[in-house]
Amino acid sequence: MSTLFYIALKYIRSQRNSKLLSTVSVISILGIALGIASVNIALTILGGFEETIKEKTIEFNSHITITAYGNKNIPNYKTNYRIIKKILSGNAANISPFITKDAIIKSKHLSEGVKITGILPSGNYTKLKSNIVEGSFSFSDDRKKGIILGKKLADKLFVKTGDKVTLFVLKNDKPPSPENPPGIEQFIVTGIYESGMSTYDDLQAFISFDDARQMLGMGNKCSGFNIRLATLEKLDSIKTVLKESLGYPFYVRDFYQINKPIFTWLELQKKPIPIVLGLIIVVAVFNIVGTLLMMVLEKTSEIGILKALGTRKKQIVSIFILQGLYLAFVGILLGNFLSLGLSWLQSEYHVISLPASIYFVSSVPVLINPIHYFVVTVIAFILSFLASFIPSYIAAGIKPIQAIRFD
Repeated sequence: MSTLFYIALKYIRSQRNSKLLSTVSVISILGIALGIASVNIALTILGGFEETIKEKTIEFNSHITITAYGNKNIPNYKTNYRIIKKILSGNAANISPFITKDAIIKSKHLSEGVKITGILPSGNYTKLKSNIVEGSFSFSDDRKKGIILGKKLADKLFVKTGDKVTLFVLKNDKPPSPENPPGIEQFIVTGIYESGMSTYDDLQAFISFDDARQMLGMGNKCSGFNIRLATLEKLDSIKTVLKESLGYPFYVRDFYQINKPIFTWLELQKKPIPIVLGLIIVVAVFNIVGTLLMMVLEKTSEIGILKALGTRKKQIVSIFILQGLYLAFVGILLGNFLSLGLSWLQSEYHVISLPASIYFVSSVPVLINPIHYFVVTVIAFILSFLASFIPSYIAAGIKPIQAIRFD
């Protein structure tokens, strides 16, 4: 152990004899800890929001969605499926046609407006399957047509798995007439899912692709194609290739564009974070200045003795910088453990809930990113190091004779 480090450690330990200085040191450490925890938790929550919303939107929209301008139907979906598959040339993990239309759903108790989506059971809907909370991911029940509803929609309609509901839709996208009657079909609720996002749980109902075609009179048409890529690294380039190759009337969008308001809201939340929460760290770190200045006052005579014995200014500066870094280290360590503990509690037990109709999710999501913790720790440590210089240079400037008389 070096002499300077030994002296710095002795000064820190000797604070126990001074109740005021010990209290100030604790406050300084807690200030740094709370600053670190605030920054980490804020970044963890924002990261959780972004990741959760990304996952939920991909569950229902996939990575890339191809539709037609003006919400028109795409003709000859089988032919267009082959064309899209050829363009993608192995970059897509799954290509699945879908049909989506507005409808009215009726139970024994209530009627509600919904958006029905016809999908192929063979499509890549593993995330949707994992969100099934009642029943199963199935579109048939004893040879009857099946439907999968969102949890909130099912609660509104007072239905559960096995109950019957009736769908009313416009056939051929035309107003009802004697020649074109509306599509009316009865379905059995085979599954109920809960994604945690009211946008889907309140409004979305899923039926099989073939049932949707028959009920809506779609023939060989579809509303669009869901494309799930093997990797997101080539998302922008693949989207560009599809746009240029398909042309009008195909409308190619990725999940960011489809859910632009949500992701724009997240970006707006991120912008002030570095400034506002960075100031929290700065304020907390400057507690070190006050603590070290009080320590300089208390140890003035000891500083004078050290200088009288030949200790150089540089060594005096190093002693107090070491003390400042010690306070910072304890505070940063405590802040990281505090933020990790609170994030884990929220992740496991969902302590803080949210109104899903406003925030898109039912509880505060968290995503612990080690890189965020590392960056915040490094910045806080650098600021602590810089803050320690002010009282250190004051201590180094004390004259030995005046310092010894001071006591």
